[in-house]
Amino acid sequence: MPQHRPVHLPRPTSPPPPREEPSAVTLRQRLAELRGPAVTPRPLDARALAALAANPGCKRRALLDGAGVDKAALATALGSPAAFGQSQFAFMRGNAFEAKVKADGGTELMRLLHERLGGPGEPPRDVAVPDLTAAGPQGRAARTALALREATGAGGWALLDHPMLALEVAGSPAYLEPDAVVVHPDGTWTVVEIKSFPMIDGSADAAKVGGAARQSAVYVLALERVAEATDGAQVGHRVLLVCPKDFSNLPTASVVDVRKQRAVTRRQLTRLTRIEDIAAALPEGTTFDPERSPEELDTAVESVAAAYAPECLAACELAFHCGGRARAAGAVEALGRSVRGELGGLTTVGAVLAAAAGKEGDPADPTVAALRRAAALRAEALDGGSVCR
Repeated sequence: MPQHRPVHLPRPTSPPPPREEPSAVTLRQRLAELRGPAVTPRPLDARALAALAANPGCKRRALLDGAGVDKAALATALGSPAAFGQSQFAFMRGNAFEAKVKADGGTELMRLLHERLGGPGEPPRDVAVPDLTAAGPQGRAARTALALREATGAGGWALLDHPMLALEVAGSPAYLEPDAVVVHPDGTWTVVEIKSFPMIDGSADAAKVGGAARQSAVYVLALERVAEATDGAQVGHRVLLVCPKDFSNLPTASVVDVRKQRAVTRRQLTRLTRIEDIAAALPEGTTFDPERSPEELDTAVESVAAAYAPECLAACELAFHCGGRARAAGAVEALGRSVRGELGGLTTVGAVLAAAAGKEGDPADPTVAALRRAAALRAEALDGGSVCR
């Protein structure tokens, strides 16, 4: 009988598997390499996240904060240490004022809340103050979430003193601690921010209020994660800001709407979750380990684009380093964001002076025309002054 040999048909070719995104484990390893293998990551707090929201275009700060780099140690290693932070006296004064506001179970705080946010009748007196004690930040965050759910379900007033909230940033949790959160009987959660700067004649320094609003917006975002899993809960976008009244130690308060700051912060946090894109563009072997030589660190820092502005001096430990480099390069950013916005395509001080002197630039450009007009008016004023003398 004829024997049949098996016929081997060619296997169908399959398309290559889709390229997988870097896993969270790989990202954590990469960030650990950036800050240094023996360096403990510096946790993100609300101040750092608020500063990121204030300057969302700075890839340098986004990467360093996302990697947990100690920017103060890095600035010192670069030779540009910054006297950054709150003085011990201001810290003690702030703690004393906060204790005064929260004394007697938060009676004064609830009075201010009732006065500013409105409501019929007398200020609430039967206010629950749940115990938020737990082991570690993760345990405290879980205990806070449970207390918020229980208080919302009870349908009464509750004051959470220094609750712990968790917010995922760059693939890892950041633990945040607002001064207080008040739960209303209708299920609304209100963030309370207590600051030691004065409120004179009903208003405070605009820059400081803006910083407090950005910081509170971070807390609002973190609370919204808990509210999504809590029936009947709603996070209020109006934050109660408590400050000393005039030049006394008596508390007063105002309501700050943080919807705009919340939207900006949310966009920035979405950008931070793609921090691997910034890290992937760095040269091989880049590290911000403070133990490296200043030359290596300088090269590493300059490999990440920065968006310096004078406002950075109040919010970032690397401000002196970045500011010095911006001034050395003649960048107009060193003069402020408003000046940078007015100058359009002129990015250096040298280009601005050349355009004003008529040596460079298109006369049809409105910015160039305005600079030349301003230079002519200045020269006319100086000539007139010399004649008068």
